[in-house]
Amino acid sequence: MSDHEHSVMVLAMARKDLKALSAMLDAGTFDDEIFGFHAQQTAEKALKAWLSLVGVEYPKVHDLDELMATLADHGVPVPEQFSELAELTDFAVQFRYEAFESLGEEMDRSKVLKQLTDLVAYVTEVLARSRPSDAR
Repeated sequence: MSDHEHSVMVLAMARKDLKALSAMLDAGTFDDEIFGFHAQQTAEKALKAWLSLVGVEYPKVHDLDELMATLADHGVPVPEQFSELAELTDFAVQFRYEAFESLGEEMDRSKVLKQLTDLVAYVTEVLARSRPSDAR
């Protein structure tokens, strides 16, 4: 499978998590740990799709900061508007097995959903501008 094909596949999985998130805006129905996990997964998969697209074998990590840094290390800076998403990293593992203790503020689910929608759209645009023959 080419890097381009792999990127398309991983981004499709990110879209599935994003679709699930859009149905999880009600905090009374879905706890923050569940919403946060799918939010983190959306970001992780979008970033890994982007890494694959530029020919970088992505690390097998859930750390969104590390994935963004890996992109930057390969000359692909991540727009500042997405840096806040790194705060979702703890939902990948820690808050799946431990209770999430809010820092006194409710998670702004609409804001997170918007940021993730923008990230997936951004990576989709990067993917659309590339051609399979451009993939390394």
